[in-house]
Amino acid sequence: MLSDNDDQDKCRERRRRRIEMRRLAVISVANSPPKPSNQNQRENTSRTECSADSKRIRMTEKIDLLEPSYSSSGDEAEASPEPESEVPPVSEPVFGSMSVSGRSRDMEDTISVRTSLCRSEISTRRPVHFFAVFDGHGGPHVAALCRERMHEFVKEELTSLSKAGETESGSSSSSRYGHEERQGLLEERWRTALRKSFERMDEVALSTCTCGRVGYKCRCHPMEVALGGSTAVVALLSPERIVVANCGDSRAVLCRAGTAIPLSQDHKPDRSDELARIEAAGGRVIFVNGARVEGILAMSRAIGDKYLKPYVTSEPEITFTKREPEDECLILASDGLWDVLSSELACEVARECLREETAAPAAAIVDSRPQMEDEGAGALYPSRSVLAAALLTRLALGRKSSDNISVIVVDLTKS
Repeated sequence: MLSDNDDQDKCRERRRRRIEMRRLAVISVANSPPKPSNQNQRENTSRTECSADSKRIRMTEKIDLLEPSYSSSGDEAEASPEPESEVPPVSEPVFGSMSVSGRSRDMEDTISVRTSLCRSEISTRRPVHFFAVFDGHGGPHVAALCRERMHEFVKEELTSLSKAGETESGSSSSSRYGHEERQGLLEERWRTALRKSFERMDEVALSTCTCGRVGYKCRCHPMEVALGGSTAVVALLSPERIVVANCGDSRAVLCRAGTAIPLSQDHKPDRSDELARIEAAGGRVIFVNGARVEGILAMSRAIGDKYLKPYVTSEPEITFTKREPEDECLILASDGLWDVLSSELACEVARECLREETAAPAAAIVDSRPQMEDEGAGALYPSRSVLAAALLTRLALGRKSSDNISVIVVDLTKS
């Protein structure tokens, strides 16, 4: 009888989870707050939450919004706003996300999205959009810190580089470089900003306890600070390029003309270059249910994890991808998705969801109720980007993923 009761409880739990996902698939954040004034725009934008959070399921969508843009050339030191009537509209990226605890008891994943994070000189004063997935381990506190602080560090570093760039562009020294040299210098500035951001985030994680106290000013055991960590995959989207910084085994994939293009590489301890780096630092890779650093951590790079320094580093690998007209979507996800889905299959599912002619049949898979139209936004729900994130999540659950699952799908055809 005990076995039968357990089976009934599991069936009820699965049924409850399916009903909850279907209900949330038609929820969207359609109404956006009014644009802040120029005086407070930078502060308010960095603090705006772009996701609806809950303990077990989080999902967001973003629809086209118009905002003033600024005209500038690559040689100008500072752009000046044009009269509002003459400024061409710039649409914010269209994206959808979902984050579920899945079959794991604890929720340690977090998602962070900040559209129009800043207008940096190295992005020619055009908006830079921030997307990130953080997969915590040893507790959720490091991933939560990353969600709260990482975008602030990236914004500060990009802004500081912009000020330095303005000084340089005011001199004649920049004219000495050719196009390729200027591109190389530009990429190096992106790298500097992102590496510094990850370094600052790691310092915060190493000095913050699970209780939230900073600087070991609490009565918690010292190991409470040392045990936690998190992966981080960050994508910065500008009109010209996609810059991805990755630390850990979360992943970013670009779907271009039906082809899956990896924008990051998983940091696994048995990867040849990572294995050599760990051993050079005096560490070991031991195979215990897979390759693990010192037989403990199944990834070779992460934010936090003080007890495994210097074998586990927070330095990200950074890639630059020029945007093309054939780009269809960008997918960021934690390993709860990638453990059971290939990059090719994920791109195939996402691009089919984003196609207008297949959106309605795909929506029926998540919810059989008719689509609703929001009069204020003029959009059909569920949106195709949210639908893609929801279907990828459900597919991973159906393939018995045992980890938390977090997915962001950015529709590049409308972004």
